Amino acid sequence: MTGSRVLVVVPTYDEVDNLEPVLDRLHAAVPDAHALVVDDGSPDGTGELAEELAAQDERVHVLRRTEKAGLGPAYVAGFRWGRARDYDVLVEMDADGSHDPEQLPALLAALDGADLALGSRYVPGGRVEDWPRRRLLLSRLGNVYTRRALRLPLADATGGFRAVRGDLVDRLPFDEVASQGYCFQVDWAWRAWRAGARVVEVPITFSERASGRSKMTSSIVVEALARVTGWGLQDRLADRLPGRVPPPVPGRVRDGGRSSEVR
Repeated sequence: MTGSRVLVVVPTYDEVDNLEPVLDRLHAAVPDAHALVVDDGSPDGTGELAEELAAQDERVHVLRRTEKAGLGPAYVAGFRWGRARDYDVLVEMDADGSHDPEQLPALLAALDGADLALGSRYVPGGRVEDWPRRRLLLSRLGNVYTRRALRLPLADATGGFRAVRGDLVDRLPFDEVASQGYCFQVDWAWRAWRAGARVVEVPITFSERASGRSKMTSSIVVEALARVTGWGLQDRLADRLPGRVPPPVPGRVRDGGRSSEVR
């Protein structure tokens, strides 16, 4: 989206070793993009480092929160901050180096014909590097279950590298999005698709974090499984209500300008 004001929202918790290199790569890849670091009270000094970087670069901004409230609330706070300041495009990107900032231009370009561009590991051209087989299997199975339970025609609904038009953010009821872990990504992608948004998947390479420990826990996985199951059951029960408009039929979803059948 040429000429758009782009804000990359970067949630952090104990990412002091990764933050500066990631922001340097971001600004090398997309020099005009601004970054908002949303720090949830990191005890390792990430928030202080973010403020130092912001003092040196007008493209870096900081939103500091007092407690670790989860990924979902951090992104919602970042979206609200960005829209209040008239950013046209909002981007989700991890602070740990697992998302390549060099691939952001492809996501932004995809918005020329879409409302939401998802960085996808599981469409042709996408891949995962340096993950143990068990975690890769869990991710793939989770996405298959999500696709079938929610009738959501996306190969990678759980991915967290995505770009969205600001007007779509304004239309979605983020106050109702209660998910805290990566299930947040499923939650609002599903809401966007059901609202009729144009959603595309763009192939990306996902890598293991550069340093530090993963924030993935068993409780996050359990939350995702429970919520997706509940949403799927409610959606099917709602199909039986009089006057119910059926959901869109899973069909063709573009990936990086190509079309592929997603079942």
